[in-house]
Amino acid sequence: MKVTVFGGARTIPGDSLYAEAYELGSLLAKAGHSVLTGGYIGTMEAVSRGAAEAGGHVIGITCDEIERWRTVRPNPWVMEEQRFSTLNERLVALVDQGDAYIALNGGAGTLAEISITWNRLIINSLPPRPLILLGEAWQQVIQGLFDLQSNYISAPDRVWVKFASTPQEAVQQIQNHQESNQPWQMKN
Repeated sequence: MKVTVFGGARTIPGDSLYAEAYELGSLLAKAGHSVLTGGYIGTMEAVSRGAAEAGGHVIGITCDEIERWRTVRPNPWVMEEQRFSTLNERLVALVDQGDAYIALNGGAGTLAEISITWNRLIINSLPPRPLILLGEAWQQVIQGLFDLQSNYISAPDRVWVKFASTPQEAVQQIQNHQESNQPWQMKN
């Protein structure tokens, strides 16, 4: 299974969030999953490194627009690079190629990735797939949306987003889904 991991570029080695992302990459690889990331620095680097050092396959989805905006190259743990011209093409590839999605801490870009994935699940332009948001921050953000935008986010729309407190819990949710024949949105 290919697991797309979303997350911010500002996480640095030595940071607890970098360690969490590294652990997630390692656990995914040990569970036999390939990892797709944005291919660059921060969370993307940590997940890539964790997966590569655990013997997993790392796919980096990169784009020219980002490299024109910020002087950055794919991280050294990317084994397979898929390059696109635009950020939009990159986002589509990250979403289309994932069999499951996990979002770590991040900013506007990560929020956009979560939102696009979630909306595509809602409108059935993707088959039912796990979308797991890791950590308390995303749970508070999404719960705030549920509370403040309740007229626009129905109960059936809410079931597409699941939460995990730890990398182990996120990977276990994916494993449970893989072993089950139930559609993703019906699972708790």
